[in-house]
Amino acid sequence: MEIINDTNFEAEVLQSDKPVLVDFFATWCGPCRQMLPIVTELSEELAGQVKIFKMDVDEAPRTPEKYNIASIPTLILFKGGKDVATHTGALPKAELKNWILGNI
Repeated sequence: MEIINDTNFEAEVLQSDKPVLVDFFATWCGPCRQMLPIVTELSEELAGQVKIFKMDVDEAPRTPEKYNIASIPTLILFKGGKDVATHTGALPKAELKNWILGNI
C-alpha cells in the first residue's frame, strides 16, 4: 500500500478510473496504527476493485484541510473524482470491507 501526498493526490485519487479509498492518518495516532494491518490486508484483497492509499496528515496537510479532516483516522472513498463516503474512527476488518463494498 502506497502513501500519497499533496503533490500526487489529484493524479492518484481524483483522476483514477477505479474507486479509491484514502486513509488519512498520523504516525503518532494509536487508532491509526491499529488500522494499518486491516487497511493493508484489504488493499490486497480488493486490489481489482478499489485502490487504497494512506495519507499522513502531518506530512501532507493541504489535502486533509481541503476535505475538513478534523479527526483521524478518517477514511474517504472517492469515485469519479468525488468523495462519496466518509468514515471517522477505527473499524474492524469485516465492517470496513462491507463499508467499502457498499459504497463502490
